[in-house]
Amino acid sequence: MVTTITPAETRTILENISWQTFKSMLADMGSGRNTRLAYDNGIVEIMSPHKAHENPNRLIEAFIGVLCEELGLEISRTGSLTLTRDDLEKGGEPDSSYYIQNEFLVRDKEKIDLSKDPPPDLVLEVEYSRSAINKLNLYASMGIPEFWRYNGSILQIYRLSGKQYLEVQSSPTFAPVPVKEIPQFIEAARKNGEMATTRAFRTWVKSLI
Repeated sequence: MVTTITPAETRTILENISWQTFKSMLADMGSGRNTRLAYDNGIVEIMSPHKAHENPNRLIEAFIGVLCEELGLEISRTGSLTLTRDDLEKGGEPDSSYYIQNEFLVRDKEKIDLSKDPPPDLVLEVEYSRSAINKLNLYASMGIPEFWRYNGSILQIYRLSGKQYLEVQSSPTFAPVPVKEIPQFIEAARKNGEMATTRAFRTWVKSLI
């Protein structure tokens, strides 16, 4: 077991873990927790977020809500939804996940089953420290169309092309808005407050569409 600690998050790595053991860990730990787990190739990563991790995550969620509202898109916020694929023996719990294009397909569902239901249209990972699991490969293998990664200063946008992600400059979901500028609003929130910054973000979005 290896544990690394940063001001934003704690990551604990377990090696040589079977898929069934990982599934048992998920069941035993339940849903009432703040840790997020990921599994790939026998490695389990347990990530515990701190305030410096969660605050940008929640701000980006608020901004995504504004984007959907102003662009007339429906949304289902599914948070750190546990995503598992038994056929791939891969699992992950992103910081945030969203159904947008496929929202209508899961609107009335209490539980998502990736063997029958589509994966989220967009997932976000806040990574101040690099994950031991390649999240690009993990989420690409699950067929998630869009992946955002925020490292505390830069927001990277990836679009699924075939079976792998390509980094792109604009979001396929929110094409009219240069979402890579979101980090400047996260920084502004530290000075001006979250509500004032969210209002400023909405005004900025309206000026672009």
